[in-house]
Amino acid sequence: MEIAEAQKFLAVNHRGVLVARKQDGWPQMTLVSPAIDAEGRVIITSRETTYKVKNIRRDPRVSLLVMGEEFHGSKYVQIHGTAEIIPLPKAMDLLIHWHRQAKGEHPNWDEYREKMKKEQRVIVRVKIEKVGPQRRG
Repeated sequence: MEIAEAQKFLAVNHRGVLVARKQDGWPQMTLVSPAIDAEGRVIITSRETTYKVKNIRRDPRVSLLVMGEEFHGSKYVQIHGTAEIIPLPKAMDLLIHWHRQAKGEHPNWDEYREKMKKEQRVIVRVKIEKVGPQRRG
């Protein structure tokens, strides 16, 4: 699978598991709703105070499994890359882009912006470096 194919898959599939690394080296897994930004990087929303964000700041290497509608028999994509944390206020445009792609239009964008500030939302942005599966068994 090529990176461009994975990006197309992520543009329409928003069910995933993000894997970061805990301080002790064990994986830390989180259910996420990924989207793709205009430059083809993965974007995920999180709160500033989560372990996921703390772990990524310490070690930015992440993996992401994104699946289609069905659990069994569904197509899926594995992504490995380097993440960065984009805090507010810089994250606001990306949070809006994420919502439009992963959830659709919001009925009140001013309300959404205030909620993002109150929840201390950030964007986890992942540069895709490697994708799979390369083949099916």
